[in-house]
Amino acid sequence: MNNNKNKPLIDYLNDFLDYLEIEKGLSDKTQENYKRFLNKFFKWLVANRLDNLTPCQLTVDHIWQYRVYLSRHVNLITKKNLKKSTQNYYLIALRSLLEFFIEKKINSLSPTLIKLAKDKGDKEIKFLNLEQIEKLLLSPDINKIIGLRDRAILESLFSTGLRVAELINLNQEQFKIKEQTKNLEISIIGKGNKIRTVYFSERAVQWLKKYLEKRKDLDKALFINYKRGEEKKDNQRRLTTKSIEDIVKKYIKIAGLPIMATPHTIRHSYATDLLTQGVDLRMVQEFLGHKNIITTQIYTHITNKQLRDIHNKFHGGNKLKK
Repeated sequence: MNNNKNKPLIDYLNDFLDYLEIEKGLSDKTQENYKRFLNKFFKWLVANRLDNLTPCQLTVDHIWQYRVYLSRHVNLITKKNLKKSTQNYYLIALRSLLEFFIEKKINSLSPTLIKLAKDKGDKEIKFLNLEQIEKLLLSPDINKIIGLRDRAILESLFSTGLRVAELINLNQEQFKIKEQTKNLEISIIGKGNKIRTVYFSERAVQWLKKYLEKRKDLDKALFINYKRGEEKKDNQRRLTTKSIEDIVKKYIKIAGLPIMATPHTIRHSYATDLLTQGVDLRMVQEFLGHKNIITTQIYTHITNKQLRDIHNKFHGGNKLKK
């Protein structure tokens, strides 16, 4: 990297991309996205005769004017203003550039000063805390085969963060669980035909083992239908996406939880739990199978609020006399 820490913001692009590749381990595609998002900011700087602006000269007012520009920018193809979510992609990229400056001890604004656009139409991310997750997992009646299956489904969803489509495509042959088997990892083909490894905890493995020991059929699917009146031949009983959604809704009601959760809510809960335990965002991206880390960054809004609440509650400075 060039040691000149007073060069214009625009001249840091290649250094930033090298940082994403070498220190963050991001893919070429993700780097291209960051480059594209930042180039809009750089073009805005040039248009406003700010192309010589250095990191230390960047102000909150510059950020505000850029946000106004994004809000009023019209897409040349659709003839519509940028969606709030699209505006946030550009702002997140700029925030990441400021985080890069902090890492390299280059004087600039704090990344926290870049606030994301709020969209009233956006759905709030719902997730369950660990106490609620435990209530959910304990809901099925494990004295019945359907209850055992459902317990294994719920445990698998929370242990792996699998998408529903990925869960229903699992087969028995992928689970060679021996007596001494504790944690288990398997390879799956996820969204976009991307292969990734998913990890089943010792707890999840135990329930999968109990469930599989009760299976007497020849169906290759891991999770199958047992409903009366819907009996099908072997190899035709694989649960559907709708079936899994109904199962989760059923146990949310039984557990008496206050939100209407879906299987994706458990995926959100899995990601949030990892982040609150201190797992790096890049690692969570890998666990979830997100192609772009910007998709994973939606969870930082949740964890940032939790960190703020913890700080307010426990930091001694908040208890000092004013």
